[in-house]
Parts: sequence; C-alpha cells; structure tokens
Amino acid sequence: MGGGKGGADFDPKGKSDNEIRKFCTEFMRELSRHIGADTDVPAGDIGVGGREIGYLFGAYKKYRNAFEGVLTGKGLDWGGSLIRPEATGYGLVYYVSHMIHYASNGLESFKGKTVAISGSGNVAQYAALKAIELGATVVSLSDSKGVLIAKHHHGVTPELIAEIAELKLKRKSLVDLHSVKGDIAAKFTYIPGARPWTHFHKLDIALPCATQNEVSGHEAHALVKAGVKYVAEGSNMGCTKEAIEAFEESRISSTSTSKGIQTP
Repeated sequence: MGGGKGGADFDPKGKSDNEIRKFCTEFMRELSRHIGADTDVPAGDIGVGGREIGYLFGAYKKYRNAFEGVLTGKGLDWGGSLIRPEATGYGLVYYVSHMIHYASNGLESFKGKTVAISGSGNVAQYAALKAIELGATVVSLSDSKGVLIAKHHHGVTPELIAEIAELKLKRKSLVDLHSVKGDIAAKFTYIPGARPWTHFHKLDIALPCATQNEVSGHEAHALVKAGVKYVAEGSNMGCTKEAIEAFEESRISSTSTSKGIQTP
C-alpha cells in the first residue's frame, strides 16, 4: 500500500529507552514528510513494538501538528485498535483453518495436527496460542539466535508463551529462557543458529512467522518429506522463490496422483 515506511539498521537490543526514543524521534523527522492518512500508513516490523510506535507517533504529532491514524499498532490511548497485537497471528491460523477445511472437504481441522512455527514475536505468539486453542500441538518457536524444538510428544504451552512474551519485552533471546534448567530443558531442545524446518520427521503444518526468505528451497523439500500439507506465511515473504516452487511441485504431484494422472 505504498512504499513510504522505510527502514533502518538501528539495533534496539542493549539500548536504553532514551536512546530508542531519540532514534525514533529523529527517524520520524524525515519519515513524516513521506507518510500521512491519505499518503501511506506504515506499520512496525522486526524490533518495533508498542513502545517504539508510541515514540514515533508522538514525534509525528510534533512535526506535522496532526493527530491522525497514520501508524498501525498504536496504543488504545491514541487511537489504536482492540486486539491489534493478536490480529496477524489469529488471522493466519483462521486462514489455515479454511485451507484445511477446503482441502479435506470439511473432514479435518487443526485438531490433532502438529505445527512448526518460527519466530517468537507477536505474530508467532498469537498464532501458537490460537493453534493450541484449536487442538493442535505446536512443536517449535525461534528467534534470531536459535530455535526451541519440542522433544517427544511435548508441545508449546500457553504458559511457556507467556514466559517468552515477558522475555521479549526485556529484549532477551530464547537462549536465556532455555538456560533455566528443569521443565523447559526436559521438554525442549535448543539449537543455536538454526531454524525449525529441517528438524522434524513428521509434521503437518508449517507457519513461518519470523522474517523474509526464512524458508529456503532445501528447507521446503525437508518439510515436504516430513509430510507437511499446509504452509502459510505470517512473516512478509517468508518463503524464497525456490521454496514456493518446491511446494507447488509437491502440490501438483500429489493432486495428479490422487486423480490417477501422471505429470510430465
């Protein structure tokens, strides 16, 4: 919906609230010239939460002398929407629910499915919560430092997601969570520097919810080999071109086989 949102190589990890506020203020000094209610309405992405949107919105009001809905993800006190944090993750799972219903002629649902999810931000957290609510077993979450993989028949729980959400508010990584011995270490394996897609022998659904190009062609073939039938992107352009081709090749092959038609 336009290209004015821009981006930055500023890393908020390890920065104080004041340093982040100053960056947001200066970033909006230029960005405010390119966005507006009738021009372009940007949303936050990696590393941008409610705090940063608040800083950006305050700076926009200062530079433009306007109180308008120009940023997605605002707090309720300045024009934000109810359940905005949940919207993308919930919407992703609702969409996949329709995929499953359509592909199975209404005979299947999320119930009993195993789901691999990447990421551990808002999208991943709420996608996992909704999938669990619908009866699925979520077997992975990840961040830029590594991935948590469920052992045996364990899965991610709402309680663990709450712990992860608290961890992310403190700008910490999953390795800090897993370093606490006990229940988490017993039920999950932490693999540093990895993504979840190649670590399963049996899987039903894959939901990339972390970043762009996070599923490669090699990883897509691994997912197909593991039995994945449903893939949906919670992240922006989560699958590479090679991954999409691998999924399409598998879909066409399985569809043709079920109809007794051989593809060239």
